[in-house]
Amino acid sequence: MSLEKPMLDDAERAVLGRYFTNLDQPVFALRNLPEVVKGALFSRYSRTEKSLRQVLLDEFIQAPETGFAELVGAAPAAEDNLLATRRAEEFYDRVLVGYGDDSVAELAGAHLAVERVSTLAAKALQDSRIGISPLEKSTRYVRFDRPDAAGRWPYHRGPELAHPVYERALDALFGTYSDLLEPLTERVRQRHPLEPGESERAWKTATRAKALDLLRGLLPAATLTNLGLYGNGRAFEYLVTKMAAHELPECRHLADDMHEQLTQVIPSFVRRALDDRYGRPAAERMTRTAMAVRELAPAAAVSPDGPCVHLVDYDWNAERKVVAAALFPHSNLPLADLGAADVDRVLAALLSERGNRRHKAPRALEHAEYTFEVVANFACYRDLQRHRMLTQDRQVLGSELGYDLPPDLAGYGFDGPFEAALEHAGAAHRMLERARGPVLAQYAVPLAYRVRWYAKVSLREIYHLCELRTTPQGHPDYRFIAQEMFKRVREVHPRLADYARFVDLGPGDELERRNSERRLDEKARLA
Repeated sequence: MSLEKPMLDDAERAVLGRYFTNLDQPVFALRNLPEVVKGALFSRYSRTEKSLRQVLLDEFIQAPETGFAELVGAAPAAEDNLLATRRAEEFYDRVLVGYGDDSVAELAGAHLAVERVSTLAAKALQDSRIGISPLEKSTRYVRFDRPDAAGRWPYHRGPELAHPVYERALDALFGTYSDLLEPLTERVRQRHPLEPGESERAWKTATRAKALDLLRGLLPAATLTNLGLYGNGRAFEYLVTKMAAHELPECRHLADDMHEQLTQVIPSFVRRALDDRYGRPAAERMTRTAMAVRELAPAAAVSPDGPCVHLVDYDWNAERKVVAAALFPHSNLPLADLGAADVDRVLAALLSERGNRRHKAPRALEHAEYTFEVVANFACYRDLQRHRMLTQDRQVLGSELGYDLPPDLAGYGFDGPFEAALEHAGAAHRMLERARGPVLAQYAVPLAYRVRWYAKVSLREIYHLCELRTTPQGHPDYRFIAQEMFKRVREVHPRLADYARFVDLGPGDELERRNSERRLDEKARLA
């Protein structure tokens, strides 16, 4: 027998109308509720026959012990909201205690802003693949040479980095970046003047983006940036614990700061992140493990290498695995019996009607996997690391693999000061490496220097990454890497690669953002 009331009366509808997008339809969204209430509400929802609306009414709104009224703002403005929050949290903890599954912590989330952190720390924050959605300040649209209130360039400073060469080297990088930006932008605009029918907004944005793209390699890994993070409680809990174990002091400080702020909005879901029973011991174990493995890792002199992509491993039987996985949900046979089907016919049925890159490749393609080793500049890694549906890890950023000079810089006459700044920074990095060790010395390395990383990627992600990252408006550096990854896949599995028809292997546009900005103008005109 259902516990659902036949209908809500007028008074109940008046109360509930604030918290749901509708009160009559079977599909509805929640609104105006704190995250912890949503989490507790959904937890309770899984173990009752009531509608979610009725659960909120009966067990939260009409239960004074929950502190619900105070928490959602119905209390007098003068009341201490922190006290109300603590009272409500005590109740919600009692609700949640009966749900031992960690997945309960995925039912509430938070938006977190993290400002004025180094690019190096930003990469650590973005290294979480599941449950966290990051958005970072763009080097393509934002200039990074605005000094702070004290007139200092915006890069990370910490007692662990105190060394005469550090600030001199980074000041020189920022000084070169700032000195070149305006004259380079002017020369870009001279080469690419405003065209008939093009708005001044689109032209200025595209040309400024070109200049910023060409100069971003001067920015050191210490450059301060801003991030927005949205994530569920479970993901934030692990991220805080992982940051507490990080080898950079900046990241360990961030763990404490993040935990303090998250405790104010989703405390029930991040309580274990740094506690003495779970969080701290987990962080200490991560630290010990990293140190033990590092001692076993061999090292040797490395010759500078240009940007490159090597396919180091792939599945020779990938075609049959993809075919079997595609047929499986439509058959009554075991998976092992389905690989003998006609590969061409199955792939055509599965993929031939893709009309654009937003027609996602099906799940069956996840059964083909590839492992790449990539060498590219750190700015390129910074772009590609944001792809989360893969397994990747990088080596320590240094100067031994050399750096990339943007080819267009010579045409604009600015390659000389650009290269001189990189050489000076490379020498400073090597001095800092001897004095402070390779981990801390990363802060001094400009984004133009190369780093080596690996990526284990399914064919489904290859479709997504390569079709997205080879579009003409993309940065030339990551376009090259994405194109090379696709070429390596096509060499070993041409039939599987054939349907990734929106990979652009062309040379790209010299002024990458021009057409995109024009399309934005057209959309605004039609809106």
